[in-house]
Amino acid sequence: MNGLIRGYGRGLVALFTVAILVWAFVLILLPQLTMLERAVTAPNRQLDSSIAGALVRDAQTCVGVLKTYQTLDAPASNGGLAIPSAGGMAVPSMGGGAATGGASRPYILQCDRANTHQTMVRGNGEQVWLDELFDLPARSIDPTDPIATQITDAEEIAGIAQTLYTRLLDEESRGLGLTTANFQALMGATRIPMAAAQQATEAATLRGRVQTLLGLQFQKDGETYKRLALITLTRTLFFAVLATALALVLCYPIAYKVALATPPRRAAWLFLGLVIPYAIVELMRIYAWTAIIDTRGLLNVMLDLIGVIDLDAGEAIQFKRMPGTVFLVIVYTYVLFMVFPIFNVMSTLDRNQIEAARDLGARNWRVHWRIVIPHSKPGIAVGCIATFMLAAGAFSVPRIISRGLQAEWFSQSIYNKFFESANSNIGAAYSFAYTLVCFGLVGLFMWGMRTRLKDFARVQ
Repeated sequence: MNGLIRGYGRGLVALFTVAILVWAFVLILLPQLTMLERAVTAPNRQLDSSIAGALVRDAQTCVGVLKTYQTLDAPASNGGLAIPSAGGMAVPSMGGGAATGGASRPYILQCDRANTHQTMVRGNGEQVWLDELFDLPARSIDPTDPIATQITDAEEIAGIAQTLYTRLLDEESRGLGLTTANFQALMGATRIPMAAAQQATEAATLRGRVQTLLGLQFQKDGETYKRLALITLTRTLFFAVLATALALVLCYPIAYKVALATPPRRAAWLFLGLVIPYAIVELMRIYAWTAIIDTRGLLNVMLDLIGVIDLDAGEAIQFKRMPGTVFLVIVYTYVLFMVFPIFNVMSTLDRNQIEAARDLGARNWRVHWRIVIPHSKPGIAVGCIATFMLAAGAFSVPRIISRGLQAEWFSQSIYNKFFESANSNIGAAYSFAYTLVCFGLVGLFMWGMRTRLKDFARVQ
């Protein structure tokens, strides 16, 4: 800090510091706090008041529909046609008007749901009923009763539910309303229907053994249960680590060649060749791969030309179904985030050290192990961290390349919770937990590399 003040002055350093703090608060801390707040909040539809409110609406709708039906000369006037509900939606009769099946009215969904014996949402699997939990009278609507009686019953149920709804809203507003159920959903197990022979086959596979060892699947009462969310998370992290490792293997020799083993003028051309493909928008580069791996894409056409497959006979290789394709495109998409940091650090290494080591008889692998890699360690750490985080959070690559034909990545699971199933509370829990797991892995990697934050300054 003293060096920055001496170099740039107190005013500029203070302005830069304030800008960093504002950026960190607005774009990092505040979104994470918002995500955490949503993650520890129970979804509205799981609150007791939500169930009581739904009962109020069903009973009131039932009253409106029954009153409309009562004004008709059923069944003569409607001839078995749909009876309009209060919300403007038609409620179909069961085919024959009021006398169908001995009932005095057609089937109305809201009247059937106007029942105080409602199941409550409990995360521990316990079965709880609304009337028993809040000491309500067990009331429902008998479709065989006269219409007037049904209307009276529905109005009574609506009154009972409204009173409970108001009380529960008041109680919930005075409480914290915090829950860990959204995080527990990440650990939840789902029963997978399997025949006994299929269970034995699944358990004997390498994937099955690994998942059993990690507790991602288990047997209970002869049934197979899998923690699907954790399996998706583990698979995503595994692929992200593999993508990072492959990118490192590919980029280290490239960075070494450009930084230390090539004359400066030729190195500039090599570096330009690396950068030019990345001048294209990322989405365009990903979509370009779809033209390569499609059923009649470049790869299949080439294989057809050399006689390996016959496209006309339907022998095309389904590359978009192969996890390795997504893995390869991720490496291609983020490879420069690995090569740049390594190159920046390697370029500061004195070449005389390499020449001296070779003069002393050191082999190439020993030169790299004792001189180049220790010097490049900050660049390797930054490159691995950047590539891992980008790969772990990849969404567009698996979404576009697999087109739903492969197991989804965890980023897709988070997206689906937010936007497909409208369950943003669980999505927030998934997102926050995933962030912590990734940060934990990055911290563990930095500890293993013996790298500190101040070492990253050498990458610039």
